[in-house]
Amino acid sequence: MRLTAALLLLTMPLAMAQDVLAPAKIPNLPALGDTERQDLSPLMERRLGEEIMRDIRRNNDFLDDAPILEYLNNFGNALVAARPGARGEANFDYYFFAVRDPQLNAFALPGGFIAVHSALLLAAQTESELASVLGHEIGHVAQRHIARSIGQQKQDALIPLAAMILAVLASKAGGDAAIGVFSAGQGLAIQRQLNFGRDAEREADRIGFQIMGAAGYDTSGMVAFFQRMQIATRNYSDRVPAYLQSHPLTTERIADIQARIREQPYKQRLDSLDFHLVRARARVLQDLSSQGLAETQTFFELQLQQPGRQQVAAAQYGLAMVALKRENYALAQQWLDKSHATMRKLPPPGTLGVAPAPEGEIIYVSTALEIKLAQPDKAALQQQALADAEAAHLTYPLSRGIAHQYGEAMIAAGQLERGAAYLRDQVQLYRDDPNAYDLLAQAYAKQGKQALQHIALAESYVLQGGVLSALDQLSYARKAPDATFYDQAVIDARERELQARRREEMGDKFKKDLFKPESAPALVR
Repeated sequence: MRLTAALLLLTMPLAMAQDVLAPAKIPNLPALGDTERQDLSPLMERRLGEEIMRDIRRNNDFLDDAPILEYLNNFGNALVAARPGARGEANFDYYFFAVRDPQLNAFALPGGFIAVHSALLLAAQTESELASVLGHEIGHVAQRHIARSIGQQKQDALIPLAAMILAVLASKAGGDAAIGVFSAGQGLAIQRQLNFGRDAEREADRIGFQIMGAAGYDTSGMVAFFQRMQIATRNYSDRVPAYLQSHPLTTERIADIQARIREQPYKQRLDSLDFHLVRARARVLQDLSSQGLAETQTFFELQLQQPGRQQVAAAQYGLAMVALKRENYALAQQWLDKSHATMRKLPPPGTLGVAPAPEGEIIYVSTALEIKLAQPDKAALQQQALADAEAAHLTYPLSRGIAHQYGEAMIAAGQLERGAAYLRDQVQLYRDDPNAYDLLAQAYAKQGKQALQHIALAESYVLQGGVLSALDQLSYARKAPDATFYDQAVIDARERELQARRREEMGDKFKKDLFKPESAPALVR
């Protein structure tokens, strides 16, 4: 039995090593420094990111809030535009979003998707601090650290394989010698991965520093935020030795950035009102429980005592959001009007650092519409909401949030045919917008068009990763009494596409399960 085990341990790694080393025999090798293409192409990287995003969008902690999403994407893409080459060789389209999470963190997914935790958004005291975080994550994407990490892991796969072969030879000595050799090989591979992670973080820091500087932000904001992170994590991070951490110690990162700041001219950047309004909105949305809203209200009442106009306006806006979530619509409108008036007041003579009046206007308009649309039983109010939404859509034609509210207002005001036509145009222009498909389904439902309602819902589910649910909706559409011959043809074609995608997903899942550790033979576990 010991001889059989030894032969298995010896032959299986060699076979695996052949698979790993096989590409060396292929002519026309890629250029040096571009080996990550062999392991994860830009197209596959984007596809992987989109698959992960579909899962995230279905999660309740995904902050699917139009003002927050629009602010983060405008802010983040302005950083990307400030530095040529930030999109990397793959020319990724960046997408920034927020998730409810109490930890101070942000992360980059493959393909240009960047997430910000709600706690981090609240902890950032200035836009320069937020720019330092997003710039760092943009650096990860631009340098394709995930693809490079996969390439590094592929090379390091040879280390435990070689250690396993040596363990077979060492087993002749008896005792724990074989285990020691194998563990040492694993430890070396792990240490190399940690080193790669630390190098990637340092590289992302340097690129983030350059990006925020090119965009005109105060680069000292990176140091300020690192110090905030250090305070938040000092309970555990400094107790772990540096050589066992995948991120460099915060003290090391602070020292590195401080040295770079000394070489740069000082820049002062005034924060926009949008930044403060979005933070107030995120504070409300991160905890909608009764206790959470009560604590948030207390926070804003204290913030009202602060001297800055932006701080006061943000606190008033936050109280409007609290009242809105409590369904006290009259009070919500009062606080919103107060916040708007605070920013429109002329500042005292000689006051510096005051944001211009137009800032934050789109958030005020959107929230006013949100308050009106939350009262569907008031017909006159819905007619006013429709007029306001139409004017807002003309003023801000690129705002997806306003576009959704315009469609919602047409449905609420009973203009169903007009609303359905508008939403059909929207889903043609923005094919990756599940909210537009949901609104279109609502319009069809109110018109009694069952087949079209289920077809629209199917498209929404597809965009959110629910292929099985989409197939169910298409089945309902097929059985609908008003399904026309044309509808049946559309349903047939879409079903074939989704079933093919389902088979592909099941094949990928089988491959992943096949290579899970628990599915491996016991001897090589």
